[in-house]
Amino acid sequence: MFQKLIVFFQEARVELKHINWPTRKEAVRLTTVVIGISLGLAFFLGVFDTFFAYLLKAFVLGS
Repeated sequence: MFQKLIVFFQEARVELKHINWPTRKEAVRLTTVVIGISLGLAFFLGVFDTFFAYLLKAFVLGS
């Protein structure tokens, strides 16, 4: 059982060497893109939520 665990970690280490890790510049750029898209989507959904809440109050609830 202990031998299987050692083999697993050795194979995992070999596989980690095959990974093509992004450069720091690429990681920062892609992180910025993800944050920008997330903020844009949050704004978009917030606008629609406010609009539909207004419609609900004005026409359905009648207040």
